[in-house]
Amino acid sequence: MDGADRDIEAFDIVVLGGGIHGVGVLQAAAARGHRALLLEERDLASGTSRRSSKLIHGGLRYLESGQFGLVRESLAERAILCRLAPELVKLVPFFVPVYRETTRRPWKLRAGLSLYALLGGLAKDAWFQRVPRRDWDQLDGLRLDGLQYVFRYLDGQTDDALLTRAVAASAEELGAEVREAARFVSAQKTAHGYRVRYDAVSGPVEVETRVLVNAAGPWVERVRAAILPEPPGFAVDFIAGTHIEVEGATRAGIYYCEAPQDQRAVFTMPWRGHTLVGTTETPFVGDPRTVEPSSDEIAYLLAVHRDYFPGRESAVLGAWAGLRVLPKTCARAFDRPRETSLVVDADVPSYLAIYGGKLTGYRATAAKVLDRLASSLPQRAWLADTASLALRSPAPRESAATTN
Repeated sequence: MDGADRDIEAFDIVVLGGGIHGVGVLQAAAARGHRALLLEERDLASGTSRRSSKLIHGGLRYLESGQFGLVRESLAERAILCRLAPELVKLVPFFVPVYRETTRRPWKLRAGLSLYALLGGLAKDAWFQRVPRRDWDQLDGLRLDGLQYVFRYLDGQTDDALLTRAVAASAEELGAEVREAARFVSAQKTAHGYRVRYDAVSGPVEVETRVLVNAAGPWVERVRAAILPEPPGFAVDFIAGTHIEVEGATRAGIYYCEAPQDQRAVFTMPWRGHTLVGTTETPFVGDPRTVEPSSDEIAYLLAVHRDYFPGRESAVLGAWAGLRVLPKTCARAFDRPRETSLVVDADVPSYLAIYGGKLTGYRATAAKVLDRLASSLPQRAWLADTASLALRSPAPRESAATTN
């Protein structure tokens, strides 16, 4: 890039946001040989990417809303991540209990699980089975009164923050740069891309880039507003998802339960020697930094847990909330599509924004981002394919972010 100021660093791609999608794009860019930089105001995975449901899954419930393409892609990505990151992504048993009052009847669940297996390529780990009644007493104290069936299938669990840092470390090994405590200030369109200004600990810094990727998650629209001329975007809703951590370990696996209050899906799962219960879907308005679990959300999740596991310890040890970014609509959050949207500024783009997205699909999303930006980037020799790059548990790094 022929910038007027020769001492200004020049990159092929600058990524704003250090969540799972930001580091995924960084890794994909570096794997394709590009000089890539990621800017994160706080620490990697300090937002939603450490406050998810910790699942690498196909999204069984998305079959109800006909999102078959999303489920197929997610199951394919689950298989890839299980192969690339066996320390970080593990298949675990999922149990679906069916009671007299459960609205999703056994025939419907069998049909959904059969389709799930079909979309998973009928692989051995895609099949489901019915848990025999003689084994119900091994299910962590699951309520037996009114229990009619229990289905079992496999899906993935991870530590979302560790996975995010592992992808970032992979990108750095390929030559990419990650700069934390780097607060994005503004970006100005130039003849060759963008000039980006950010504040570092040492003071203001400017860099140049051919393309700019807005992967700021809940801050995506705030970042867009600081770019001149303002690129395209669309109105979004914030949906808060609360999780609670309760005392006592869950050992048999993860439970996929229908909330008695509103028939939503709620997961109960093992987490660091305790039990994690989530999630809610509550509209949120305000600064994403201020999102916190409400007392009503905590009470809702605790009621679900106590209903399904009445004899277990249920003291709440902690609670946290993350934000989903969904297109603005009148539909309730549970029914809205979860496909990721990529928004660009032109046919030959110099700006791309990521709206929404799932933890499971971060690698596929990143590949789509790089494909969409290919016409704007210089030809480079590929260094690797992210579908074959092993991910290792990252070394601990100092963090000022939340620890949940």
